[in-house]
Amino acid sequence: MVYELPVEKLRNRFDPTLMSCATTQELTPLEGIIGQERAVKALRFGLDIKKRGFNIYVAGVPGTGRTTAVKDFLEEIAKTKPVPSDWCYVNNFNNSYEPKAIELPPGKGKELQKDLKDFIDEVRRELPKAFESEEYAVKREETIKSIEENRRKLFTQLNRRANEEGFIFQNTPMGLFIIPLKNGRPMSNEEIIALSPQMKEEIENRRKDLESELRSAMRKVRGLEKNINVEIQKLNREVALYTIGHLVSDLTEKYKDNSGVSTYIQDVQEDILDNLTSFLQDPKAPPQLAFPAPWLKEIPFRKYQVNVVVDNSGLKGAPVVMELNPTYHGLFGRIEKEAQFGALTTDFTMIRAGSMHKANGGYLVLPVIDLFRNLFSYDSLKRALIDGCIRIEEAGERLGYIVTKGLKPKPIPLNIKVILIGHPILYQQLYALDMDFKELFKVKADFDTSMKRTEENTQKYASFICTFCQKETLKHLDATGVAKVIEYGSRLAADQEKLSTKFADIADIIREANFYATQEASEFITANHVRKAIEEKVYRSNLIKEKIQEMIGRNVILIDTKDESVGQVNGLSVMSMGDFAFGAPSRVTASISLGREGIIDIQREAKLGGPIHTKGVMILSGYLSEKYAQDKPLSLAARLVFEQSYGIVEGDSASSTELYAILSALSGIPIKQNIAVTGSVNQKGEVQAIGGVNEKIEGFFETCKAKGLTGNQGVLIPESNVQNLMLKEEVVKAVQLGEFHIYPVKTIDQGIETLTGKKAGMKLPDGRVEEGTINYLVDKRLRDMAEKLKEFPEFVFRK
Repeated sequence: MVYELPVEKLRNRFDPTLMSCATTQELTPLEGIIGQERAVKALRFGLDIKKRGFNIYVAGVPGTGRTTAVKDFLEEIAKTKPVPSDWCYVNNFNNSYEPKAIELPPGKGKELQKDLKDFIDEVRRELPKAFESEEYAVKREETIKSIEENRRKLFTQLNRRANEEGFIFQNTPMGLFIIPLKNGRPMSNEEIIALSPQMKEEIENRRKDLESELRSAMRKVRGLEKNINVEIQKLNREVALYTIGHLVSDLTEKYKDNSGVSTYIQDVQEDILDNLTSFLQDPKAPPQLAFPAPWLKEIPFRKYQVNVVVDNSGLKGAPVVMELNPTYHGLFGRIEKEAQFGALTTDFTMIRAGSMHKANGGYLVLPVIDLFRNLFSYDSLKRALIDGCIRIEEAGERLGYIVTKGLKPKPIPLNIKVILIGHPILYQQLYALDMDFKELFKVKADFDTSMKRTEENTQKYASFICTFCQKETLKHLDATGVAKVIEYGSRLAADQEKLSTKFADIADIIREANFYATQEASEFITANHVRKAIEEKVYRSNLIKEKIQEMIGRNVILIDTKDESVGQVNGLSVMSMGDFAFGAPSRVTASISLGREGIIDIQREAKLGGPIHTKGVMILSGYLSEKYAQDKPLSLAARLVFEQSYGIVEGDSASSTELYAILSALSGIPIKQNIAVTGSVNQKGEVQAIGGVNEKIEGFFETCKAKGLTGNQGVLIPESNVQNLMLKEEVVKAVQLGEFHIYPVKTIDQGIETLTGKKAGMKLPDGRVEEGTINYLVDKRLRDMAEKLKEFPEFVFRK
């Protein structure tokens, strides 16, 4: 016996008096994530385990608050973790193409940067003073004087020897010439030409001997000049080292516990001593260019800078970085370039960190779909996690396209926990198709779309509302407003005992309700504001629904809500427009004839039926065969169709509707058109649950209201869907007034009795069916058709 559902079963109302407060303003803001115990447990495990590869994939549909919840959760945990190190890049004085990376305690990176800048500025001030001092001039003069004395003596001896041989040395722009003497004076060219050949030969022989002695003397002179340079350089190093030694000692002492910094400071000192001329140039001297370029004078000193790529001085715990645009360079850093005289140049000071560097020692959150959209990002992320280090390189180098010489900064060790956020389908695809994924992301945190509607969770829901209102400076909700939001949460979950965790949708309704409350100058958001927000949200999106209802009202789409008809049933379907889903009735008809074809799905034959719908229709053959064809062959051709349907029909929620149409056509008993039907069926005749039950009921109610409520209209639904009912208050009120009815059924027999008003009929102990019942009439019709078919042998033996 089918009963009508009472009003209490149609919507699980929330009593505002159950609230522990009058408004959400009195509540304590929410701490932590609600309704996601499984996900939270997985997150805690993934964050606490330190083994390699236990990174996390947060799976959940958009709108469940997974991103915000994960970020807030990580920030709370990060506060208890140590602050990671700073990282700096400095010049490699042995190979400037491979800058060195230096690790420093948090906050020390900027300190080292400032110390080096102050050190170089001090050196640039002090060295010129030291080399301009009287003391340095005296020491330099003494060093040069002793060597110049030896040089003078050497030239004096050489000149004496030349005079003895009758020659004199003469400096010219072309070099040092040996000129013969005559009567103590140099001979002219004319006098030399006028000499006899014997005299010329004698002079030439003496000249050659003297040239040999001159070459020997010049070698000694060059040795003396080299000694001068060596001694001067030695003196300069001693003076410079004396001048900057205390500065270097102070730095070395300050950073003695960091071997990397200590080594770098020594390298800086050596490079300064090797390049003293850069520090001794007059900074006020104008550049030798046709245009002003004051930055040029700073270029020689850029190599002493410290490039702080990661500065954690402002952190209070481990970093939490959420990279919403994970480009390759955004993740792994880049090497910038600048134009100088028409050419692009770079150095270690133009190395910039990426999100991987900033999150190193903490947590990096990435949206997986955006990670895939950016070339190289996903593969490079996997490579970094496998290698355990971060490399900064040009994207083209990964493909082998860039062959020009460039910087190759030293990789930085990686200690990070990566959290990917994406759809569950993406997780399944990655797990199945990417062999590296399952080794690198071993923890799955699954965000559910609903949670149980318990007293505890409803209080947490209210606390979430409190937190949200405070965060966005909205008006708080009174108890009636909270009650309506809770009921809306159950409607989104499509379950009386569940609450939706799609907090983005909940937040949008609260924002819109706040708008209407502000318009009315209300102190708090009430149930009326929430109700209006929901209704207005639907109104903005239901144009197509209203057009369909209009066509039904004008009989363009044929739907009967009165009378009876054989082989015709009002089915219910759900149409989704993306942001809005609604139910609408569809006329399902069945026609019966002799034949062996069985059940013919016209939608499938026209290629307008989906695979699940096709499966549902094929199940009907199983039901008919088991129930009516145990003592005779099933000899019929039954054609099923969704009338005035011009798109793809998918799903099995109309399979019970189609079966009722067949049973009506076979029995000849008409179906009440004032009752619409939804529900799938199995081969045993059990009516199974379907989706969108609320939308379907409301869709037929709207149709009946448009055509005129008669008081006997209603919907037949699976009994297992009663728990999913969260109907609109208008429908609930109509049921309460007796204008509309909802009937839950468990079996096809129950359903056909409700639709026809006749007994379905039980099978008697002798195998016969009760006479006059639906099943009796169906069985009789099928038997008659089987007998009739024997008169046409070509049908009997046709394959």
